[in-house]
Amino acid sequence: MTETAAVATLDRATRPPWWRRFGISGDLWVGGFLALAAEARSGRLTVTTPDGRRFAFRGTDGEAGHEADIALADPAAARRLFLGGPVAFGEAYVDGHWTSRDLPALLEFAARNLALVGTRAGGMAPPRWLRWLHHRAHANTRAGSRRNIAFHYDLGNAFYRLWLDPGMSYSSALYARDGMTLEAAQDAKLARVAELMDVAPGHRVLEIGCGWGGLAAHLAARGAWVTGITLSREQLAWASERLAGRAELRLQDYRDVDGRYDRVVSIEMIEAVGREHWPRYFATLCDRLLPGGSAVVQAITIDDRLFDRYRRNPDFIQRHVFPGGMLPSPAILREQAMAAGLVLEREETFGASYAQTCAEWRRRFHAAWPEIARLGFDERFRRMWDYYLAYCEGGFRAGTIDVGLYRFVRP
Repeated sequence: MTETAAVATLDRATRPPWWRRFGISGDLWVGGFLALAAEARSGRLTVTTPDGRRFAFRGTDGEAGHEADIALADPAAARRLFLGGPVAFGEAYVDGHWTSRDLPALLEFAARNLALVGTRAGGMAPPRWLRWLHHRAHANTRAGSRRNIAFHYDLGNAFYRLWLDPGMSYSSALYARDGMTLEAAQDAKLARVAELMDVAPGHRVLEIGCGWGGLAAHLAARGAWVTGITLSREQLAWASERLAGRAELRLQDYRDVDGRYDRVVSIEMIEAVGREHWPRYFATLCDRLLPGGSAVVQAITIDDRLFDRYRRNPDFIQRHVFPGGMLPSPAILREQAMAAGLVLEREETFGASYAQTCAEWRRRFHAAWPEIARLGFDERFRRMWDYYLAYCEGGFRAGTIDVGLYRFVRP
């Protein structure tokens, strides 16, 4: 193994060209990839090149940090990174051009060195423009929202039930103590949401994005009457059978709801709203509340410092998993709520729990793969979802994304 230390600390004027530093004579793209790895600031990375050589890199900050590895099976993996950026590199994984023994650890490494990747390997302008145009084509108009939600959530209840918990919660669990199962952690999250809502028997509750009905069932058991809305026909069918008349469930856009409620709750739905519709979303939260009522929102957020770059460059998830989606940053979330007339009373973040949730989902997804495949999903789909779940886990572990419960009050 060639041990390459922090070459990025050398004087740039005297540093030898990267093709000499790594002895690369056959493929300039692979040489460029190794040079990029040598510039990393955090962690340790082992790279195996297509010809079988191994290079080990230590971050320039001098700390060992966490360890990651990548094996380039095809030089095309490096070429796609430099020409198409991180999204194209994820697509190269789906195509089998590279692998890693610990994919979440590798993607955490990339997230922790995001500034470097964005500067040196952000991709050429035409692919970025095409991804931006694709994202804009999936704007969340009423018709667009129905299509975007169906793309992801209507993959089928038979698919999701194979790897989610029996309660069909598809949002972060709350691992309040060591050793909790996914099922216990999801129950703990539902209980915490109900506590923050301060829900009481007889309360009328609006749930925006009711999913498969897990929270509605929990609140109904506490004596509340829930009106739940979703744009997924698959979710509505499952939730309606589950609640069996104990709640009112509708296939409805949040923009079309009327009436006033004691409480409003929305669990990881804001991510599907779209940036241009955030004012309408928060205005709906406020308008649907009775004076003195409260709303609880569970939201995935992106670091404030990364938001501008993120909004200009749609990522792998927006391109392949959640069309039309966009994460707010914590500051923007607070600003939008304040502009709508809501007062933020409490904020609780638990990104480490989401990393653990994603890790368990990914484990269960792979364990269930033989049954999933029998539903008609192919190997490319498996690698796409493997990358998606690992991408999320790595982001939460790195802290570039987070998840929180936000309690708002209408004065």
